[in-house]
Amino acid sequence: MLAAARELISEKGYAGFSVEEVARRAGAGKTTIYRWYPTKADLFIAIYTMERSTFVTVPDVGNLVEELVQYTTSLWRFWSSHPAGAALKGLIAEAQGTEEALGALRDKFLPDRTADVRHILTSGAARGEICLEEVDDKVSLWVGFSWFKLLIGELHDEDAIGPVMMQISGVPRHVQS
Repeated sequence: MLAAARELISEKGYAGFSVEEVARRAGAGKTTIYRWYPTKADLFIAIYTMERSTFVTVPDVGNLVEELVQYTTSLWRFWSSHPAGAALKGLIAEAQGTEEALGALRDKFLPDRTADVRHILTSGAARGEICLEEVDDKVSLWVGFSWFKLLIGELHDEDAIGPVMMQISGVPRHVQS
């Protein structure tokens, strides 16, 4: 079922993605798919999670700025080279118009997808690089920056990552990490 869904998202993107077509390709009933994935957004999140875990790793190099740069670069390259990046833009757009997609994005996608950045930031706090109380705000800043670049089609602008990760980490630009 997930293989059929992954194939469909690769061919048609998020807008052309439907549970009905996944069911047809998988030779499964729609009710079976809806039992596991109540919405189109839920099914996409399952595919995205599976694909992303193959391509994006969480670095542990002992330096917050460098970890954020490596992670963000890896994620942006995944978004740029994989249909999941374009599909994520579709999910974000759909979430602006439907409560189901917004709920899936907010309650299912974001907590899992921000766990890696939260871990990196929490590790940085444990090393004394930032205050633990700042982690939630810094996660929001990171998501805002990354999604902004995704949505305006500037994932190729990897030179922007370092300076922004320094700002998120609270490191003045004139200080080398």
